[in-house]
Amino acid sequence: MSTKEEITKEIEEQGAEVRRVKGDKNSTEEAKKEAIDKLLALKLTYKEVTGQEYAAPNARQSKPKKEEKPKQQPKQQEKKQDGKKQTLLGVGTKKDDNYSEWYSEVITKAEMIEYYDVSGCYVLRPWSFAVWESIQEWFDSGIKKLGVKNCYFPMFVSNAALEREKTHIADFAPEVAWVTRAGNSEMAEPIAIRPTSETVMYPSYKKWVQSHRDLPIKLNQWCNVVRWEFKHPTPFLRTREFLWQEGHTAFANPADAEKEVFQILDLYAGVYTDLLAIPVVKGRKSEKEKFAGGDFTTTVEAYVACNGRGIQGATSHHLGQNFSKMFDISYEDPAKEGERAFAWQNSWGLSTRTIGAMVMIHGDDKGLVLPPRVAAVQVIVVPVGFKTENKQSLFDAVDKVTKDLVADGVKAEHDLRENYNAGWKFNHWELKGVPIRFEVGPNDLAKNQGTRST
Repeated sequence: MSTKEEITKEIEEQGAEVRRVKGDKNSTEEAKKEAIDKLLALKLTYKEVTGQEYAAPNARQSKPKKEEKPKQQPKQQEKKQDGKKQTLLGVGTKKDDNYSEWYSEVITKAEMIEYYDVSGCYVLRPWSFAVWESIQEWFDSGIKKLGVKNCYFPMFVSNAALEREKTHIADFAPEVAWVTRAGNSEMAEPIAIRPTSETVMYPSYKKWVQSHRDLPIKLNQWCNVVRWEFKHPTPFLRTREFLWQEGHTAFANPADAEKEVFQILDLYAGVYTDLLAIPVVKGRKSEKEKFAGGDFTTTVEAYVACNGRGIQGATSHHLGQNFSKMFDISYEDPAKEGERAFAWQNSWGLSTRTIGAMVMIHGDDKGLVLPPRVAAVQVIVVPVGFKTENKQSLFDAVDKVTKDLVADGVKAEHDLRENYNAGWKFNHWELKGVPIRFEVGPNDLAKNQGTRST
């Protein structure tokens, strides 16, 4: 780590830079903010090293100037009480004070999402998409062990297909988005964008099932769906377009179908407990809450302490023979000559809502907190306290440490940016929720060691 004297010198130099930028009429607001942010981060580093707030020499020596400061003192103290508030990177709202505002700040400042010019739609940046990829990999491996195969069906649904299952689609009807024009021409028949895929997939199931030997069918697709919600949109939690997986299976007997419902439910619970470190309760929905058109619905639910509410994590539905009768997914009954038997079906889904639950449950006043198994970066290696003469050797050591970690299967990166000091980097990576920070300084290098922070 840098010494008190080194940090003091850096603060004085950065203070001069702030005054220069403020006095330059050609300086942009962005340049001014960046200069101030670096100064505040240096002061935070000073406090971490010395255990005291930084005070300029003139402020320590001159009583008249102390008397002039009362108007500004509360603001400065408020910022220094929480290191995260000292830079634009920090979270300005405490989780327990206003969790909705806190949530919005965290997901944007931690670079998880970017707002888009269509309400309810968001850009999933690499930091959040990496979490989704980890969930995909884990869950996909689990369902393939059950014999499920991946596929893809079109996102467009004909009006005729929707009309075949009015009871099922009734719950989605207000949220169905329709394509009514192609260029400047009105379409002869509007086409819906899937809110879910039962009505998209089951006409094909009818064609594929001609005999009991054609069962079971076990298919899953990773895709997007659109539900044009009119409630207040919230990234990950309530969006008009979201990513999910939806599994659709068909069996020759109800026992096999019901068994799978609970196998999938166990996998969903594993996503939360094994990957996201979130305890969940497995249960069964009431008749009023169950999936429209299904026999029964099972669910995993998590508890969100900051608002005192539960959140639905994923659902696994037993559809019985309701959909197979509507779409005529049937075959010659081998036990009753001349009669048709209908398939027993399930559907099950997990969406990017998992990411929102993770943020709400684990995040704190300093920002995002990522469970190690889904973090894009598990360890960030940061060089500290270097000077021009020892910079390259230190950077080489940091690079070697990072490569050694990667070789051992750890998702590690280093931060060698020279335009930001160590304090700023600490704040940045803590805000982004990296599980472990590993610091390497000149003294550490001499002792062949480093400092770990979690």
